[in-house]
Amino acid sequence: MIKLVVFDMAGTTVDEDNVVYKTVRMAINAAGHNYTQDQVQAAGAGKEKSQAIRDVLSIDGGAPSDEEVAAIFADFKGRLKKAYQDLDVKEQPGATELFAKLHQQGVKVVLNTGYDRATAESLVNKIGWKVGEQIDALVTASDVQNGRPAPDMILRAMELTGVDSASAVAKIGDSAIDIEEGLSAGCGKTFGITTGAQTAEQIQQAGPTAILNHLHELPAAIA
Repeated sequence: MIKLVVFDMAGTTVDEDNVVYKTVRMAINAAGHNYTQDQVQAAGAGKEKSQAIRDVLSIDGGAPSDEEVAAIFADFKGRLKKAYQDLDVKEQPGATELFAKLHQQGVKVVLNTGYDRATAESLVNKIGWKVGEQIDALVTASDVQNGRPAPDMILRAMELTGVDSASAVAKIGDSAIDIEEGLSAGCGKTFGITTGAQTAEQIQQAGPTAILNHLHELPAAIA
């Protein structure tokens, strides 16, 4: 029986018009590169963002220096802060309704993300979600030692919600690394969703329990 669902944010429960990965690409290409949006999302989706930058820069087989990654990451953070000031952030259709339905069924709801806490909280606040109301906890990449695909964020979500067994946890996200994270944590079920950064084919490579096309499909999938 599933007692906790850990939801990714951007592309899964939050619709921010893909601004993060568009901004990652702008910062990388401003440093003299020429990567496409598809390349950025294939290599970087779901990851802590400095790691995403490093992995995009490694596409061609090179090893970027720590200094280059740090410089691009600093530029990215400045660009993203500016972009978020005027961004119309919305929930993915049906997210709040789904959270309420899960709570009615006794299932805890946690958001987790490759964003840092400041960025994640700005998104949650814009939508109007609150810990203790619509969601039970928020866990970000800056709250743990290791980002995805390590299980740290899911283990922290379990700790915060009092769920002892990973077999009672479901993870859902829009990228393969979300599935890898769920598998590394030993989650009972892992779900991809096609509303965000990666295609069903890309997500399927990680071996999810199932791939969904809409959040409203989740309750039946975890039953």
